Amino acid sequence: MLASAAINLRSSSASRAFSKALPNSTAAPFSLVRTLSRFSVRSMADSAAAPFKKIQIHRGDTAFDAYVVGKEDAPGIVVLQEWWGVDFEIKNHAMKISQLAPGFKALIPDLYRGKVGLDVAEAQHLMDGLDWQGAVKDIQASANWLKANGSKKVGVTGFCLGGALSIASSVLVPEVDAVVAFYGVPSSELADPAKAKAPVQAHFGELDNYVGFSDAAKSLEEKLKASGIPYEVHIYPGNGHAFMNRSQEGVKRRKNMGMPDEDEAAVQLAWSRFESWMTRYLSA
Repeated sequence: MLASAAINLRSSSASRAFSKALPNSTAAPFSLVRTLSRFSVRSMADSAAAPFKKIQIHRGDTAFDAYVVGKEDAPGIVVLQEWWGVDFEIKNHAMKISQLAPGFKALIPDLYRGKVGLDVAEAQHLMDGLDWQGAVKDIQASANWLKANGSKKVGVTGFCLGGALSIASSVLVPEVDAVVAFYGVPSSELADPAKAKAPVQAHFGELDNYVGFSDAAKSLEEKLKASGIPYEVHIYPGNGHAFMNRSQEGVKRRKNMGMPDEDEAAVQLAWSRFESWMTRYLSA
């Protein structure tokens, strides 16, 4: 494809649930036609400063970078990116997780192989191009790396795109011992939550207007009940998509996307539930 070619925003079946913008947004309109030269195709090494340790994980004939933070022998948690890629916000979440009691070792796999979307159109394009089955294999390789490097048990968490993959991992990755998913549900083509094998806790904003998020919570709860595994599904009144993003940059980005809600109490409640869930199921 030529560098000046317009981005194709048609979603694959696996990512279609993420493809529509907020229908009632009154924020400044997004330009959905960009050139590929606009992409931030940069290695995250430059922004993976201490305390993150950059590693490389191999699976089959491919390899990917990952970023690790936390206690060496602590339970491991694979932390999966939003559709933006491995940016400041997912690193903020990994840092937070590493500091929760009783201590966790967080690992962020770079599912986009160094690419980061700087606006909605870029993030959409990157997500549409994601090899979802390959991403599941990246999660499995990440879980295996953690278990080979001091973590007796491993959980998976993720946000948006990563939330969907987190639930998929409970179905498809036997090495996973617990899952906490934030505002994401996998497509039926990728994984059926009714076949989940690891305990799942899920969080959704009541006002999340993206297709496949809060509107999918009831269906998810029914499928998790059918699976027979322990589960919790929490809905946060008055909160929109990505309500966990509380950095200054993240709040600004949400407001630019038409999501002005700020609910620190809901964020703290969600982290408390996360901590209790992961502690319960990852304790040796």
